[in-house]
Amino acid sequence: MRKRLRVRFLDTRPLRGSRAFRDLWIGTTVSQIGGQIANVAVLAQVWELTGSPVGTGAIGLATGLPMVLFGLLGGTLADAVDRRALVRATTAGQLLAAMGLCAQALADNRSVLLLFALIAVGASCGALGAPARRTFPVRLLPGDQVAAGLALNSISFQTAMLAGPAAAGLIIARWDFPAAYAVQAVAMAVSMLAVIRLPAMRPQAAGPAGTRRRPEPGGWRIFLRRPALWGAMATDLSATLLAMPVALFPLVNEIRFGGNPQTLGLFLSAVAVGGITAGLLSGTVTRWRRSGLVQLSAAAVWGVALACFGLAGPLWLALGCLAVAGAADTVSVVTRSALVQLETPDAYRGRVSSVEHVIGVAGPELGNFRGGLMASATSAPFSLVFGGLSAVLAIAAVAVANGPLRAYRTPSVAAKPATSETAGVTPVADEVG
Repeated sequence: MRKRLRVRFLDTRPLRGSRAFRDLWIGTTVSQIGGQIANVAVLAQVWELTGSPVGTGAIGLATGLPMVLFGLLGGTLADAVDRRALVRATTAGQLLAAMGLCAQALADNRSVLLLFALIAVGASCGALGAPARRTFPVRLLPGDQVAAGLALNSISFQTAMLAGPAAAGLIIARWDFPAAYAVQAVAMAVSMLAVIRLPAMRPQAAGPAGTRRRPEPGGWRIFLRRPALWGAMATDLSATLLAMPVALFPLVNEIRFGGNPQTLGLFLSAVAVGGITAGLLSGTVTRWRRSGLVQLSAAAVWGVALACFGLAGPLWLALGCLAVAGAADTVSVVTRSALVQLETPDAYRGRVSSVEHVIGVAGPELGNFRGGLMASATSAPFSLVFGGLSAVLAIAAVAVANGPLRAYRTPSVAAKPATSETAGVTPVADEVG
C-alpha cells in the first residue's frame, strides 16, 4: 500500500542517481526564478511606458519572433557541435542581456523600443541554446527516468512561476526595476556555473573522435515518418497560440479587480500553484503509458479552464480556473516532452528539439500577442473565451486526424530511447496502439 502511494507522488530518482542532472536542475531552477522576476518587471515596465494591452502583447512579439528564427538555427547547431559548449555560449549571451536590462533601468530609460530590443537579444540567445539544452535529460538519465526528469524540470518551472512573481512584487516595490533585472543577471551566472560542470555532449552520430561537421541528413523528415511527433507539436501549438492569457492579466485585473498589483501577482501564482500540484502528483502521470491521449486531454482542459477564467466574476473563481489551467499545462508539457525525446534518434534530437522549443516557447509569446490584439479590438473576456474554445476545437481536430498520437504508448522500462539506427523504423509504441 505504501509503495502504491509513493509512486503517485514526485519521482526523485533522477536527482538521487545523477549528479550531472542534479547540478543542471539546480542551476536551471535558479535561472528560471530570476527569469520570472525579470518577466514581471518587463510586464510592469512596458505597462508603465505604454498603458496599452497592445504594448504588453508586443512583448510576446519581441520574444516570439527571435525564438522562431534562432530556435531553428540552434537545432541545426545542436546536431553538429558539442551541445554543452553551445549552451555555455548562449547562456553567456543571456547574462549580458540581463545586465543590459539592468543598465537601462538604472538610466531611467523611457524608450519602449530599447526595452524590446534587449528582450529580443536575451530571447535570441536563449532560443539558440534551448534545443541543445532540451537534449540533456535524455543523455544524462536512463530511458525509464526521462519522463521523471522532465517532471522535475516542470516542477522547477512552476516553482519559479510561483516564487518569481511574488518576489518580483516585493523587489520592485522596494528597489524598483533595476534590482529585479540585477537578480536575473545573478541567476544567469549561477546557471552558467551549472552548465560548465556538465560532461561534454557531442551528438552521438559524430563518432568517437567527434569529426562530423554536418548533421545527418533527413532530420526534418522524421516528423513525416512518425506522426505522433507532429501530432504532439500540433496539440501544443493549438493550446498556446489560441489560448495564452498572460498578456491579458493586467487588463483583466484593471477592469474587474481595481488594478491591484497584488492581484496581478496572484494570477501568475495561481497558474504556478496548479502546476506544482500536478507536478507533485506526477509519479502517476509519468508511469501512464498512454501519453498521447493524456496530452490531448490535458491540453483540452487547459482551453476550457481559460475560457472559464474569461467568464469568472469572483476572484476566488478566477484563481481556481487559472490553477486548473496550470495543472493541465504541466501534465501536457511533461507528456509531450517525454514523447518527443524518446521517439527522436539522438542524431536528430537537436533539430526536433528546436521545433519543440519554437512551439513550446514562441507559441505562447505569439499567443499573448494574439490575445492582446483581440482584446484591444473587442474585450479581454471575449478574447479569453474565444481563444479557449478555439483551442479546444483545434485540439479535437488533431485528435481526430492523428490516430498514432491517440494510440501512442511510451516504451516499457526495458526499452531504450530511439537511436539513429532506428530512425526509419516504426516504433513499437505505435504498433502496440
